[in-house]
This record gives sequence, structure tokens and C-alpha cells, in this order.
Amino acid sequence: MRIITCFSFLLILIQFAFAQVEKAKLFTVVSDSVMNKIYEEIKTPFKYGLVLVPDSNVRKYDSPSVFKKGNQWYMTYIVFDGKGYETWLAKSKDLLNWNSLGKLLFFNNDSTIWDATQKAGYTSLQNTNWGGDYSLEKYNNKSWMSYIGGNVKGYEAGALSLGIAYTKNDPTKPHEWNVLPKPVFTPGDHDVRWWENKKIYKSSIIQDKDKITGFPFLIYYNAVGDSLNGKQNTKNVERIGMAVSNDMVHWQRFGNDPVLQHSQGITGDPVFQKIKAVWVMFYFGAFWEGRNDAFNRFACSYDLVNWTDWKGADLIQSSEKYDEKYAHKSFVVKWKGVVYHFYNAVNNKEQRGIAVATSVDLGKSTVSFSDE
Repeated sequence: MRIITCFSFLLILIQFAFAQVEKAKLFTVVSDSVMNKIYEEIKTPFKYGLVLVPDSNVRKYDSPSVFKKGNQWYMTYIVFDGKGYETWLAKSKDLLNWNSLGKLLFFNNDSTIWDATQKAGYTSLQNTNWGGDYSLEKYNNKSWMSYIGGNVKGYEAGALSLGIAYTKNDPTKPHEWNVLPKPVFTPGDHDVRWWENKKIYKSSIIQDKDKITGFPFLIYYNAVGDSLNGKQNTKNVERIGMAVSNDMVHWQRFGNDPVLQHSQGITGDPVFQKIKAVWVMFYFGAFWEGRNDAFNRFACSYDLVNWTDWKGADLIQSSEKYDEKYAHKSFVVKWKGVVYHFYNAVNNKEQRGIAVATSVDLGKSTVSFSDE
């Protein structure tokens, strides 16, 4: 009788353990059915075309971030002029017609300053609710950006690091933002992870008011490292990892490994929306799955740490003359029932501009590169 009782108790413990494992899976893995529903919600099969292009072949536009204030839409984007990246601002009434307003992050003349020639910025603390107001929320009475910083001239040259910028002024007006005097993360930090010890690239900061990870502010960024488990990483693989903060100024790395990666090429430029209970990470992939192009994908999560990667069709890929080389780097919003997927379009002449695809057919843009 005692043996049977003990055996029964052991079975209960085993069943409880399996139940806990299954419960954990519910929060760490997003099911195929949910992933398919998300894809159907966010897909944008209609390419409207270019909406913002440089006025010369010397300049290249990149990495759009779109937000709303009042009845106007705004876009921060980065401009490469042959020297390095600066951050600019544009404005639109309808998400299709855009006008440039001016700069937000500037070059420095002093080359000894750590971010003298690279200031590629990305908006932070946006309202991430899918179909929401897309406003930029403030913390400590400030608007915030994270940015790529460096002081070596050239395209993404030197040991790029991650900086933080802020302003107490209106973020929809062109003006020079303040920057923290030192980067928050560099490839040479004493606690740098194996996957980020060469260059740090684009970042996105979101606010998690539920503090799922124990922190209110989370930053995701892609980086490239020199080594993998002590072995030389000769393919310069880029991966996405994360860090956390209580105050937007002091940051600590979260975990030792990336939260999203592939065995080859680039997994990069994450941006986020929340669709009901599901967090969606829009990102771009390049040079993996046997491909030589760049393309936009997504992954989903319930806990902001464990991400389920979409295995289906690309959200955006090259198909037009203006994006025939690369179609990548997402920023996605849903407004009045229409999904707008902004992305970086690169043609075979290496001209770079901002394009958009939509969930319904809105016609075709009349904007083109300078010599087309």
C-alpha cells in the first residue's frame, strides 16, 4: 500500500513537471497558427515605391523610423555623405509624400571625440501598440534616441559603438540633440559578449511597462564579433542581442548570447510592434539560406527574450529596379486599416533611398533616383 502510494505520488510529480514544461513552452514558443495569423496581418504585397531619395549620388539615405505627433507624421533617417552618417528628419501628412526638414544629430569637427564622424540615430520609446497613435513617449521629460557612433571616416568604418541622445525640445523640429559624453556599449568593454566584440550596429529601445524582464527599458541591437566559442568567426556574422536599463542612461547586457541569429550573414536592424499579446520583431536578413540578397523578415515573442522566427515568405524582397540589389531594413506601422512597410531600397548603382510597400494598392510613387 505504501509502495502504491509512493508510486502514485511520483506519477503526480512527473505529471506536474511535464505540465510546467508545457506551460513554459506556451510563453517561450509562438505556435505556427499564431505566426501565420501575424503574417497575414502584417504582409504588404503592394509596392508603392520610393518616397524619399537623395538629391545626388554622393548621398545615401538609410534606416527610416516613423512616428506621429498631432496630425502629422515624421520620419528620422540617416544620411551618408561619403564621410559618415548623420541623422535627419522628414515630415508627411499622408505617409506617402515626404519633405526633409533638417538635421538632428551632427558631425563634430574634433576628431578625438568618440562619435565625431558617425551619428546614425533611431527613435526610442515609441508607442508600440499595433494600429495605435505611434507617438514618441517621454521619460524624465526628454525624448530619446539611440545611435551608432564612431570617429573613423567612411561607410560604417572603425569600431562602431552604441550611444544615447536626448532632447527636452520638440522632437519634430530640426535641432541638435544632446548626447551622452561616452558610449553605453563598445566592442572593447570588459564585459563584451563573444558576438559583439567587433562592431555594434543599429539599435531599438522600447519601454516595457509590465517589466517582464524586471526592467522598464530594453534595447535590442545587432553586432558582429570576432569569435564563436573560442574559434575565429571568419564570416562576420551579425546577430541581435539585448540589454536593459532602469533609467535610459545606465545599461547592462542581458544574457551571454544573442536572442536572434542565423549561422551565416546578417540578422539585423530590429524594430518592434505589439499585436495583442504578441511582440513582433521586424528585422532584415542577408546572405543566409543560400541567398545573396537582403530581405525583411520577422520573429515573435511573448516574453521579449525568447523569439520564434518566421519560416515563411519574406515580408519584403527585391523585385523592382529601385530595390534590385537590396530591399531591407524595416519600419512598419498600421494606420486607418492600412499597413505601411517602410524600407531601405538599393539599386545596382548603389543608390539608396526610402521606399514603402502597403497592404492595399495605393498606386505608384512618382519619386525616383536622380538619374532614372
